[in-house]
Amino acid sequence: MTKDSLKFTAQLKLFAAIAIWGGSFIATKIAVSEVSPVTVVWLRFLIGTLILGLYAWHRNELRIPSVKDGLEFLLLGFLGITLHQWLQSSGLVTSEASTTSWIVSTSPVFMVILAWLFLKEKLNPSIILGIVVATFGTLLVVSKGDVEGLITRGFSNRGDVLILISAINWAVYSILSRPALQRHSSIKITFYVSFFGWLLTCVQFFAGAYWSECNQLSASGWVSIIFLGIFCSAISYIFYNDGLQVLPASQVGAFLYLEPLVTTLVAAFLLREQIVLATLAGGAFILLGLWLVNRRDALLPE
Repeated sequence: MTKDSLKFTAQLKLFAAIAIWGGSFIATKIAVSEVSPVTVVWLRFLIGTLILGLYAWHRNELRIPSVKDGLEFLLLGFLGITLHQWLQSSGLVTSEASTTSWIVSTSPVFMVILAWLFLKEKLNPSIILGIVVATFGTLLVVSKGDVEGLITRGFSNRGDVLILISAINWAVYSILSRPALQRHSSIKITFYVSFFGWLLTCVQFFAGAYWSECNQLSASGWVSIIFLGIFCSAISYIFYNDGLQVLPASQVGAFLYLEPLVTTLVAAFLLREQIVLATLAGGAFILLGLWLVNRRDALLPE
């Protein structure tokens, strides 16, 4: 496969991963309305880890890691699974799904800064302009045109603060993952990160006797958990790491701007929320920003 083909495939996988994650906010919102965030995270990554384990076994990637690699996977599991998912699930208890998607979409800004500082990734005017354009599009989508009102409201509750911390944490996780992805296959890292992250969640799950909550889930709750486990915790993580393995972190981060657009569309379909003209305009700005970040002359060598 040529270098251009690898980049195009990575971009398609990132697009698919972010599109799926865009629907995860609504699925998580449904699930946490019935059980605690700890139970949601534990169940979804139980399902996701089992699927990843079967896939890793099929690909002959289940070799036991060294102590050094194991500690690295443990750290990534804590940041990318245990802490990140707890922050998002807990935040969604009080934060609205659309507001959450906007706050999460600030993660690319932190990724660009961290990638420039620690990975020495180069930036050019096209990438910077693309980030600015996509940020503006994101604000249009989630505010339905009332950007000033959204900025004025700011982080109005504890949930919003937790979501902001999760956005910063995800940027840190992505930056720390990139060097590891240069040494290991994507599926190997995805499985062990998910496995260790789920193991850490087990401590809180069993210590707090959260297993009794599983009986409280309705049919829609279980559908949400299964969707989160199969698509959001297994398939999307593989696709995201595949993209991170090929593309610079600053460009990978730009795809996160698609999340609020997808969340808005899914909310309109499932929750019958109205799509206004500002949503369509914002979506166009997001796509333009992605094109600017990923255009050929923006793909600078690292």
